[in-house]
Amino acid sequence: MTTFVLATHNEKKKRELLAILQPHLGDETEVRTAAEAGVGDIPETGITFAENALIKARAAARATGLTAIADDSGICVDVLGGAPGILSARWAGRHGDDQANLELLLAQLSDIAPEHRGAQFRCAAAAVTADGREFTAEGVMPGRLASGPAGEHGFGYDPIFVPEGSTRTAAELTPEEKNARSHRRIAFDRLAELLAEELGRRG
Repeated sequence: MTTFVLATHNEKKKRELLAILQPHLGDETEVRTAAEAGVGDIPETGITFAENALIKARAAARATGLTAIADDSGICVDVLGGAPGILSARWAGRHGDDQANLELLLAQLSDIAPEHRGAQFRCAAAAVTADGREFTAEGVMPGRLASGPAGEHGFGYDPIFVPEGSTRTAAELTPEEKNARSHRRIAFDRLAELLAEELGRRG
């Protein structure tokens, strides 16, 4: 039995990540969340998604003695020069206030024409083993921002993000539809491949 700790306290993200990771990890794998493993909140002090993912994974690995998996992700808006970026979760000033963050971003883009509302969801995923080996992978989901929220699924900016090639927001997609193409799916698929190769070689 291989045990991993997933360095997040966000319940919606935990469910999404588990759905993405489970096919890669196999039946002989146990995944614990940060809360289940007794790991507290970890400050995200990096200036890139990859730095923040590694900071969280390193801290969780040190605290538990297990291989830790973490990610950092956000929305990057073209006309804002890539912002909110790593500040996505606290864009309105308070960490994790999804509604306030979404409303502020819409207000900032209220005069921007539809053809100039390009944006991307970006994710960096990281794994740190108990003996200190580190792996990172990144994923991008391009799209554009809608003028108002729609949909009941997902979290964060999903209600205003329309993935490339779609007419529906990420929050209007089913979890299965979103996970099949998301920035997290791309990043964690790549990370899982790296981990499987490394663990298989050393196993």
